[in-house]
Amino acid sequence: MDFAFDDAQATFRTTVRRFLADNLPGDWEQLAHGPGSASQTRFARDFCGKLARAGLLVPHWPARWGGRDADPWIAFILAEEMWGAGEPRGGQYMNVNWIGPTLMRFGTEAQQARYIPPMARGEALWCQGFSEPEAGSDLASLRTRADRHGDGYRIHGQKIWTSYAGAADACFLLARTSPGKNGISIFLVPMDTPGITVRDIPSLIGEGDIHEVFFDDVAVPESARLGGEGEAWNIVRTALSLERVGIPRFALAARMLERAVASLKRQDRFGPHAHIGAARARAACAAARLYSYRIVDQRRHGETPGAEASAARVATVMCEHQVADFVVEHCPEALSGGDALLLAHHQRAVVAGIASGAAEIQLNLVASQLLGLPREPR
Repeated sequence: MDFAFDDAQATFRTTVRRFLADNLPGDWEQLAHGPGSASQTRFARDFCGKLARAGLLVPHWPARWGGRDADPWIAFILAEEMWGAGEPRGGQYMNVNWIGPTLMRFGTEAQQARYIPPMARGEALWCQGFSEPEAGSDLASLRTRADRHGDGYRIHGQKIWTSYAGAADACFLLARTSPGKNGISIFLVPMDTPGITVRDIPSLIGEGDIHEVFFDDVAVPESARLGGEGEAWNIVRTALSLERVGIPRFALAARMLERAVASLKRQDRFGPHAHIGAARARAACAAARLYSYRIVDQRRHGETPGAEASAARVATVMCEHQVADFVVEHCPEALSGGDALLLAHHQRAVVAGIASGAAEIQLNLVASQLLGLPREPR
């Protein structure tokens, strides 16, 4: 197997790096903290607009939607470089990675015309309304309901741990339209719709990142539903397979490990124990990268990733935790204000096993679908 990137891919990576060097401000290390904060959201809208005008926001999208039909490797190289720099796109990586492509596949012409062009211009920010107080990773247990009302629906319920909801323009919302697992539907809901209330959740991971969202008799037309009633599972499976390997957190983890090691070397504190810890964390980052590359290669050849995507997700969680643990043990001063970027990475790593599906859920999928292990008898 040839692990080398070809000339076009290498050139694209160089182009992205030059763009970052030219467009990230001198105070980026401070601004990078809190990807859902008001300051970062304002910056991301401006930055993504520049990316779009440079042809670097959605190059992997079809040309009809503002892209240039580039292959999945280009999308992943873009994501690697963005995450390695601290993800200056903010929450818009969701639009780029999976919400836009999901609408291209399952949306009506009217939905596509309304929502996709603003994403391609870098003007839109979305949130995903999945988790609930009584239904975290178990989406089949969700209680938010969308009741038929005339020629539309009335939505009642609550979502929690919703990233970017305070600044989002629209929500990719799961709601129950009938009982049972096959009674869940998806709605595209503008966040300024009357009846929606957003509240910040104080957290360790930064200002403005997560929220709870309340839907109190929120009226939406039938045209807001994505797909047919009860079709959420098929759509969500596609969307989440894109999301789970579309976020190369290992790129940021590897950079933060190098940053921590460089700090230790400057202070003459990089002894044998730190060497061993750094080697283990670096190996975890390399494993996550190669596992993710395998999934990208499957997509490049038209294969649909299965449980391997969950395994890649688990590998990424493990590498983030290992780097965070290394910093806690060897560079604790960074977490008390000594290094804004290392602190920001640590805060992101706190929720690395929750975002995009809890790590425990992913491990169950790996055990049952990839390894074929039997369930423990009850």
